[in-house]
Amino acid sequence: MRVHVLGSGAGGGYPQWNCNCEMCAAVRRGEPGMRPRTQSSIGVTVNGQDWLLINASPDIRSQLEACPPLQPARGLRDTGVRAILLMDSQIDHTTGLLSLRESAGPLRIYCTDMVHEDLSQGFPLFRMLEHYCGVDWQPIDLASPGFSISEVPGIEVEAVPLSSKAPPYSPHRHDPHPGDNIGITLIDTHTGKRIFYAPGLGKLEPHLHAVMQRADCLLVDGTFWSDDEMQLRGVGSKRAADMGHLPQSGEQGMIECLRGYAARKILIHINNTNRILRESAPERAILQEHGIEVACDGMDIHL
Repeated sequence: MRVHVLGSGAGGGYPQWNCNCEMCAAVRRGEPGMRPRTQSSIGVTVNGQDWLLINASPDIRSQLEACPPLQPARGLRDTGVRAILLMDSQIDHTTGLLSLRESAGPLRIYCTDMVHEDLSQGFPLFRMLEHYCGVDWQPIDLASPGFSISEVPGIEVEAVPLSSKAPPYSPHRHDPHPGDNIGITLIDTHTGKRIFYAPGLGKLEPHLHAVMQRADCLLVDGTFWSDDEMQLRGVGSKRAADMGHLPQSGEQGMIECLRGYAARKILIHINNTNRILRESAPERAILQEHGIEVACDGMDIHL
């Protein structure tokens, strides 16, 4: 199984279009060890030709152009993307669907009932797409032990609910439901290898321990270094926990939570304010000491 990181940044990407914090300013200056990042999304394949797109970021066009296997190659108009899986209904994970509206047929989209509700009512992307290519919705049943995606052979998916708030435009914003945000395990049915993907992991809930223990690779939330990062950088007042993210540092932070797992550990969905984006930063060295990697656009993970 090949997992290709199309985008590794959090919402807004890196640098963020309206941000002049020390990190965004440094990458604009072209300082060594500073790589730009688009908003988080991954592609998964077993046979190298049929791909599952997980989340469709606003940067989807440039991400597809940067990954040749996803570009048109078999016909006048086509793509290697056979199906799409959405992990939540956030703007930075769904807006790219509008850029795929020229699809020759309905977009095959796997998501939970809650995400379907949000994208049909509060942020009606699905209804908008009906005026273009249409949507072929495939519900994700969280009570199911797992499911296969016929369009992408060789992959099985297991979904688990994560504690989270629905987006501000959700009809149930103040009434959280299982399925507002999920984590998924992708399984290569030929080798049995597993990768657990959770770019919006707010806390390590008890039901996740067994899931993560079985994984060969953990690709998880790397948004913030500290809970008060936005305040420290002077760019906001919300804490990481308020935004549904588990920071790396501190008691019960991501570094501590990942310590007991033997799997390969990689952080994704990294905010533009996080100093781990600087390859020479002390924070980056701390991650390396704990065997934790930082994802970048174009990174390939082979299992």
